[in-house]
Amino acid sequence: MSSNKEFRPVRYAYTVAAALLLGGTAFSVVTGQAGAQVAQNATTGLSPRAGGPASFADLAARLQPAVVNISTKQRIAVKQQADPFSEFLRRFGGQDGSGGGDDGSGSSPGSAAPRTRETGSLGSGFIISPDGYVVTNNHLIQGESGTGTVDSVTVITTDRKEYPARIVGRDQASDLALLKIEGRNLPYVNWGDSTRARVGDWVIAIGNPYGLGGTVTAGIISAIHRGITGLGAYDRYIQTDASINMGNSGGPMFDMAGNVIGINSALISPTGASVGIGLAIPAELAKPVIDSLRRGQAPQRGYLGVGLQELDETIAASLGISKDNGELVRSVMPGGAAARAGLQQGDVIVAVGGRTVTPDETVSYLVANTPVGTTTPLDIIRQGRRMRVNVTVAQRPSEDVLAKQLGGGADDSIPMQQEAPVSPSSALGLSLQAINPQIAQAIGVPAGTRGVVVTAVDPNSDAYDKGLKRGYVIVSVDNQPVSAPAQVAAAVANARKAGRKAVLLLVKAGKTPEVYVGVSIAN
Repeated sequence: MSSNKEFRPVRYAYTVAAALLLGGTAFSVVTGQAGAQVAQNATTGLSPRAGGPASFADLAARLQPAVVNISTKQRIAVKQQADPFSEFLRRFGGQDGSGGGDDGSGSSPGSAAPRTRETGSLGSGFIISPDGYVVTNNHLIQGESGTGTVDSVTVITTDRKEYPARIVGRDQASDLALLKIEGRNLPYVNWGDSTRARVGDWVIAIGNPYGLGGTVTAGIISAIHRGITGLGAYDRYIQTDASINMGNSGGPMFDMAGNVIGINSALISPTGASVGIGLAIPAELAKPVIDSLRRGQAPQRGYLGVGLQELDETIAASLGISKDNGELVRSVMPGGAAARAGLQQGDVIVAVGGRTVTPDETVSYLVANTPVGTTTPLDIIRQGRRMRVNVTVAQRPSEDVLAKQLGGGADDSIPMQQEAPVSPSSALGLSLQAINPQIAQAIGVPAGTRGVVVTAVDPNSDAYDKGLKRGYVIVSVDNQPVSAPAQVAAAVANARKAGRKAVLLLVKAGKTPEVYVGVSIAN
């Protein structure tokens, strides 16, 4: 479903052409973290909770020397477009001006080298040690294609000195990276305790938005534990109304003691400019990752080997449980930690290690922060019964390994047979038919997939609103496997008799992982 809000990393990208339009000035964007050694021991004269401070000037002046700008460069291939005039000349034997012939370059006619252009991004970082370790966002130094890294990284300090930077390590899952520049007695900042941050606390951000130069903004913490994507252990941000714009990525969020409690990383905006919803990675999540990278180690984070999804109102209603307590297991990786512990598809995990699963403390967050190799209890609900299983937490694979487990989707253009469909009015607004090997191949699901395939969706149905499409396969209804349309109709009838207003469908689209969808039963 469409939304008028957009989640944007706050990197500021540019090209050489863009720089020339700005008078040829090399501009670096995004905040640099602040805080000289002096700032850590100096008294700010500001009371964090005694009303608004009279001024942020002293605090900003002490912190700005540790703010740095991050400038990256990379050459990428330019997709060439056909030139109709050159094609005309080639057809009729003329010179096409494409560099053919002996021009001293060693290239034969028609073999011009691929064109490239220089691109880059400008962002922020902050120095965390006097010998030049710098923290920033991974998306600033990641390659343009989303893989690899940029060709070069330059760190620019507030006195305009430029330092070539070495990438010590980066972590895609947390969007964090650690750089190293050569220097001595550099100003630096210390980490703060983000677990003590409260909604309403004053914070400041120091950065370089849109390449305008060092900029200080102030505001309050608007929310903590803010989830945006609903996925992963790091979907847990500090939200602020301090102005965060394109170019602030990798910069610091400071408390009134001058300590870093967050790393400004993204904003939510319909326009790309600040509308008062800035997001920062909390220090409590960032510091362990940076410490691991500094030791030359991959960050350790726990992993179960399950696919999870939130309990929305309809799914919770179909299961007869509260929507704010637990997450649904939509898939279990064979041979993984969860599979060895006996977890099953359709289980609802309601507690990890005795801590209740909530929107603020998700399963991913709780497991990721459980030491690898630890055996911990999981409280689950299975077929309406509460039970406990013990799981030995494994190490989370790399993002590249996890990405390879995902496949493509179904093709809406595949023609379906129309043998014995179920009337849309009697089956949740869905026309269905049994799947067979020919249909499975046509819709792109793995051979051996069992279920019923959707041949049509009533546009006035809840199923349509939930995103079900022609070509999707319903594998089970209320965690009972189905292989014929009549079984779907029977499951809906049983749910009505039990007084439930929705049923839980397990749906598969193409080679993507199965997902649960709660669909309301029409009156």
